[in-house]
Amino acid sequence: MARTPSNMLPLGTIAPDFNLLDTVSNNILSLQNLKGKNATVIMFICNHCPFVIHVNSEVVSIANAYAEKGISFIAISSNDVVNYPQDSPENMTIHAKTENYPFPYLYDETQEIAKAYDAACTPDIYVFDTHLKLNYRGQLDDSRPGNGLPVTGKDLKHALDSLLENKKNTQTQKPSIGCNIKWKTPS
Repeated sequence: MARTPSNMLPLGTIAPDFNLLDTVSNNILSLQNLKGKNATVIMFICNHCPFVIHVNSEVVSIANAYAEKGISFIAISSNDVVNYPQDSPENMTIHAKTENYPFPYLYDETQEIAKAYDAACTPDIYVFDTHLKLNYRGQLDDSRPGNGLPVTGKDLKHALDSLLENKKNTQTQKPSIGCNIKWKTPS
């Protein structure tokens, strides 16, 4: 299991726009359509990564709890589906339904969006404010597969609560650790 850290995009970066296929609704959705009233969480994930599987239920719980607070969640998979067919759009649809994702699960076929966000691993989590300026990036919490720590989502929840309370997030932002994004090999 590769342990790749986040690249930690600079705070204040404006969220790169996108128009991507939502594998749940089969519609093309844009950041402008999906952004939240109070904040927007963008997560680069995939179906098969043990690090994502480890946190899936907590991510769903947080997304459900914060949706009513005007925070929108968006999941994106950018993996190469030729070499990793388990991450195909068809399997993304099944996975989103099985995991009860309350958010769109978008397919970044060209990998241009992952590159625009400087995403490196799954899960890679970004929190943008109402103006789509990056306010937090990094880990969900300190739990990893096999380290024995409970999955609490404390880092992400602290970042979201700080934004909602209009307080500066003074907590150290730690990189996420996960499987590397499966980049396509140049042809």
